[in-house]
Amino acid sequence: MPQTTVIARVGAPQSPPSGPATRAAGSDFAPLLRTAKQEGLLDRRTGWYARTMAVNGLALAAIATGMVLMGPSWWTLPLAVPLALFSARTAFIAHDAGHAQISPHRRTSRLIQLVHGNLLLGMSQDWWNDKHNRHHANPNHLDKDPDVAPDVLVFSEEHAVGRMGIRGWLTRHQAVLFFPLTTLEGLALKVYGFRHVFGRRPVHRRVSLGARTVEGGLLVLHAAGYTALLLAALAPLQALAFALLHQMLLGLHLGMAFAPNHKGMEMPDGTHDRDWGHLQRQVLTSRNIRGGMLTDWFLGGLNYQIEHHLFPSMPRPHLRLVRPLVRAHCRGLGMPYTETGLIDSYRQALGHMQTVGEALRAGE
Repeated sequence: MPQTTVIARVGAPQSPPSGPATRAAGSDFAPLLRTAKQEGLLDRRTGWYARTMAVNGLALAAIATGMVLMGPSWWTLPLAVPLALFSARTAFIAHDAGHAQISPHRRTSRLIQLVHGNLLLGMSQDWWNDKHNRHHANPNHLDKDPDVAPDVLVFSEEHAVGRMGIRGWLTRHQAVLFFPLTTLEGLALKVYGFRHVFGRRPVHRRVSLGARTVEGGLLVLHAAGYTALLLAALAPLQALAFALLHQMLLGLHLGMAFAPNHKGMEMPDGTHDRDWGHLQRQVLTSRNIRGGMLTDWFLGGLNYQIEHHLFPSMPRPHLRLVRPLVRAHCRGLGMPYTETGLIDSYRQALGHMQTVGEALRAGE
């Protein structure tokens, strides 16, 4: 079984470490940032991203062409598998653009994200940026990170207290239900995006009416184009089955990419993070996934979660290069650096969710 590596401490992270790692301020990050800049690791990789976007676009076009050429046949449904894989690649590109990894220019980054997020996926880039930026500012924070806010799933025992009815049942069994529920994530991203743009409540005061109109227009264009492709290639029942399979596999893929990153790691609650600087806040709440090129491709570089959180604008291909520097820096400070295999990361994440639901199961 894959083992978890935690530099300077054996076992899974528990409480915030004492000593320099706790007392350290943001200055602990400055030498690491300076070294990364000197090594050119924050420089953009425009050519790499141009090739990545071109290959991804050609793959999507080839799959769509294959659907039309095969015509109304149930044998067309297996194409939902590669379509889900490359839809996830599209989401990773939109994610990187949102972090300004591809271009330092805001307009260029916004354009790339609008094309890959709104047009190709039907996901509002403004909704995603707002939610994801709050996550990066306070990862795994019980009060500030929207990714761990209690909803269908809960990730802390204090959020599980008092949940009743269907929500209580879900919490009691959430470890078993986690991956089945992720199959809904692809559809949920669309629903959240449409609600964000077209809802009665204002999106954000900073978003102009023109920007909102562009977002909304692209979301509608995505829905119309996706529906038109399915109905042009398949009979109505086949089109529905293809769409469900595609969206479920996309949601599962995204869930597999995001689940290992923070679940079961430190969860500050407003009292235990007062002395944490940027380095502590990002490293102690994140988990890396070991692997090679296939893992990097499948997880979109998010397997270097610690490095990504420390350097959110660093281009994806540089994350593996800065990893040894980060490991050595953490070792020098006596700070835990958590890294494990993919399967073991799921075991840890699901084990954490199982523990969260324990109190409710005990009361059954």
